[in-house]
Amino acid sequence: MTQQYVTTERGLGPEGRIAVVTFDRHDGVNALSPDALRQLTDAARGFEDDPVTSVVVLRGGPRAFSAGFDLKDPEGRSRADMNLGDLRRHLRLGPRLTRAWHDMDQITIAAIEGFCIGGGAALAVALDFRVMARDAHIRVPEIGLGMNMSWQSVPRMLHLIGPARTKQAVILADQRIAAAEAREWGLVEELADPGHAFDVAMALAEKVAAQPPIPTAMTKQTVNRLTHALDDLASHMDVDQFALASLTEDHREGVDAFLQRRKPRFQGK
Repeated sequence: MTQQYVTTERGLGPEGRIAVVTFDRHDGVNALSPDALRQLTDAARGFEDDPVTSVVVLRGGPRAFSAGFDLKDPEGRSRADMNLGDLRRHLRLGPRLTRAWHDMDQITIAAIEGFCIGGGAALAVALDFRVMARDAHIRVPEIGLGMNMSWQSVPRMLHLIGPARTKQAVILADQRIAAAEAREWGLVEELADPGHAFDVAMALAEKVAAQPPIPTAMTKQTVNRLTHALDDLASHMDVDQFALASLTEDHREGVDAFLQRRKPRFQGK
């Protein structure tokens, strides 16, 4: 039986217009296994025909928003032996997740405690707003694992923080982006005392929920369409780039080094 990692609570806040989606594996790491990706995608799609909810707050666990894709998950590990067709289908799980959250009519807010790494960062930047605890950090380690940053997150980060900061965040894979730095860059909108990111996110959600829902949703869609009009064109190949990168010796070395807790030795092969 598949373990349930995602729960949804509706009917909160003004006129019951706020919903809270909680992703918590109760392990302090909160990695994105394929099952977790599917559950989070289903949670977002569950609001497609919701006429009441106008704001959705997404929170992780108390110690981690997410450590990113679960490299130890058996299904995730099996992609090393997949043919190219199966691999491409499997790799669409991540882009499908971020697209589902990006396309929601509701305003979405991430409440980030602890760390937000890799796929967790890709999910966070697909939302409308981010609230981050002052002792939390963001890191994008994909290149350090011999992979490219995918899930259409590069153009989303580019819109938020510009080209130089996006290169800095993605290429310098070991760099932790502290909360204050993330706020200065424009990667997050609000900071909170440790343990209170959800409280600040809910306060922001109540302000949004007090606005008339229809023009609020229309405004979100207009801004998103104008901002992201060329994103599909720019990033339509990122799944195939990821698939290609996953076939390199450097990718195998990066993952092995991560699992063995040692420094990788890349050779450009």
